[in-house]
Amino acid sequence: MIKLSTLVAMVCTSVIFAVSLHYVRAQSPEVDASLSSLQVPDGFKLERFADVSQHGMPRMMIFDKQGNLYVTLVNTGRVLQLDTAGNSIVIAQGLNAPNGIDLLQEDLLVAEQTGIVRLHRHNDGWSAPVPFIRNLPAGGHGLKSVKVSPTGDIFVNVGSSCNVCVEDNPMRATLLRFTQDGRPAGALLTVGRHTQSAIWAHGLRNSQGLAWHPQTGEMFATNEGADNRSAVKNGQINDDTPPEHLNRIEAGKHYGWPYCWGNLAQPDKLFQDPNFTSDSNTCAVSQAPALMFPAHSTPIGISFLHNSKFPADYQPDAIVALHGSWNRKQPSGYALLRVQFRNQQPVAAFPFVTGWLQGTQAWGRPVDVIVGPDGWLYVSDDKTGWIYRIRRR
Repeated sequence: MIKLSTLVAMVCTSVIFAVSLHYVRAQSPEVDASLSSLQVPDGFKLERFADVSQHGMPRMMIFDKQGNLYVTLVNTGRVLQLDTAGNSIVIAQGLNAPNGIDLLQEDLLVAEQTGIVRLHRHNDGWSAPVPFIRNLPAGGHGLKSVKVSPTGDIFVNVGSSCNVCVEDNPMRATLLRFTQDGRPAGALLTVGRHTQSAIWAHGLRNSQGLAWHPQTGEMFATNEGADNRSAVKNGQINDDTPPEHLNRIEAGKHYGWPYCWGNLAQPDKLFQDPNFTSDSNTCAVSQAPALMFPAHSTPIGISFLHNSKFPADYQPDAIVALHGSWNRKQPSGYALLRVQFRNQQPVAAFPFVTGWLQGTQAWGRPVDVIVGPDGWLYVSDDKTGWIYRIRRR
């Protein structure tokens, strides 16, 4: 005879399964309709790989050698591990706005607002987060990125504290470099009793996307321009000013913020903000962007395609995720761009995936892009809570 408790459990399980099945069936047309509104180039297919919204909203991603995908969830303070079927488990929680993530040998590095924590791999599991790099400035553009370069250096983005201002803290609006044991290793070598600086590059308002060219080893970083600017003195705010940047990062260089931005008319020079000027010759000595994107489109993730299974003409190129604007009359962004490289340098950007923006309303916001071990492109979306996969048909 079946015990009453067992019978109750079986009934409850059946009810839960029925409700879940009904939910999945009810959601499928909506999901299919959303995916069908996305335009991809001929020969490609975009599908939903996973829905992690029950855990939080996905941001930055990294794959390990075993094919597991790791995703940060800023809004819930968690890190997820997903298997090749898209099943997810929480491997860390209680973090302070975790955003950037990368592998350092077999360990995970996760960027919080105030520093970097390290998760040690233990067989098939992970240790609790351990502080690794501390005392990074928080607030303002507080989300940090962390990437390990092909040479083993650790780079960390520290965004500005404001829209346009002169920072009191020299670590703001920079990219920092650290050694593999977490020691500062900036562009300038400090000798004597002075503390070694970690600052690698200046004048970067918020550079969350970092990638290295697979042939040249050059570092490229996406960067978000200032809001509410005008190209004329005391002029009205122009929604198309300033352009967003893709910068080629070099040690010790300044990239213009807060005084200047990319010049569409003269791409090799910077344009001086007429409403926020410098006493020095900042714009003349700072580095012009390697490429420009539409104003306020918020470029974040960037990934080169050399390890993908995309067609041969895509292999030299990169994909950039435009997270989208918040303060334009006509929104911009909410798309993936294909950045075309010729002679190993970026020369143009074309739409790759569009459709998250419908009129003036956006139903999705792509954040990060990464090529998986299977050769396909994975995209995180912190509005829907989905992770997409883009592959060839």
